[in-house]
Amino acid sequence: MNERAEQHHRHRDVTGGWLRPSVFGAMDGLVSNFALIAGVAGGTSETKVILLAGGAGLAAGAFSMAGGEYVSVASQRELALAEIAVERRELERHPEAEQAELAQALVDQGVDPGTAAEVAAQISRNPERALSVHARNELGVDPADLPSPRVAAVSSFLSFGVGAILPLVSYLFGVAELWVSAVVSCVALLGAGALVSTVTARSWWYSGLRQLLVGALAATLTFALGNLIGASGL
Repeated sequence: MNERAEQHHRHRDVTGGWLRPSVFGAMDGLVSNFALIAGVAGGTSETKVILLAGGAGLAAGAFSMAGGEYVSVASQRELALAEIAVERRELERHPEAEQAELAQALVDQGVDPGTAAEVAAQISRNPERALSVHARNELGVDPADLPSPRVAAVSSFLSFGVGAILPLVSYLFGVAELWVSAVVSCVALLGAGALVSTVTARSWWYSGLRQLLVGALAATLTFALGNLIGASGL
């Protein structure tokens, strides 16, 4: 018999620092720049103006997303480290009380008291392992697997840039027609939503259509606003 239990399945990483900013960045870049270009195109037909607006939207959004994600994740990480430090001090100052607390947590999860006390004692023999278990139980974090601010920032920057450049592609290649940009953007929205479904429990068509509707609605409303402003001569 194998010493290690046979592993029948694997789980995807649901705690890493790259998935959320990547998905959010790509979606935000695509929707916001598509809407921005539609709004500007609704008010003017000058290609240079549309390109300038789209390029500025891409750059500003990518840097803003990266900076925001870095600060957000760094703050989250710093808070987690501070609380982990508190737990470490408690383990050093009151090891018996912390061991009893761990045993009670196991009992609360359905382990009988005798077994819980023995397991808690075994875990507490290794300070780092005890810290890891207490942090996961009490804080919901793993001290060895905290999210990285750099990963979050780079992921959001690159993904926003990829999403934001798609509505600009037709203009960059000299096709100054909003409907072409709209088709590219809608296909990308549908595809991006479907791609997200591979890491969620939703069907591809639900995720794809949801993202398409959100992006199309944002672009339509912004186009109408731009058209109104352009028609008024403001």
